[in-house]
Amino acid sequence: QVQLVESGGGLVQAGGSLRLSCAASGMPFSSYAMGWFRQAPGKEREFVAGISWGGGRTSYADSVLGRFTISRDNAKKSVYLQMNSLKPEDTAVYYCARARGGTHDYSPDYYNYWGQGTQVTVSS
Repeated sequence: QVQLVESGGGLVQAGGSLRLSCAASGMPFSSYAMGWFRQAPGKEREFVAGISWGGGRTSYADSVLGRFTISRDNAKKSVYLQMNSLKPEDTAVYYCARARGGTHDYSPDYYNYWGQGTQVTVSS
């Protein structure tokens, strides 16, 4: 079974924290970059964070820089997104995705495997 499964979403108050996890199965993982994207109602899907195949390079959207941290554990075939100092504007469905190569990219078109998404809601 080929899939990416996100977990860890939920309801949190502004200023709080959440840790999202994404577990891969049925596909190669360690040689590929991974990314996190999010989509709010009425808005296009946007890049949040990316990490290279070995974890040595990361990048973040300006809106989350300094608050979110992406990491990976290739032995567990998992990628994580630690979200701190959450704001109401962070409310969205969050998706993890596997890239087509070892280097991440900002464009969703570069990713060919996607999870089902997990809802993150930040209240004020």
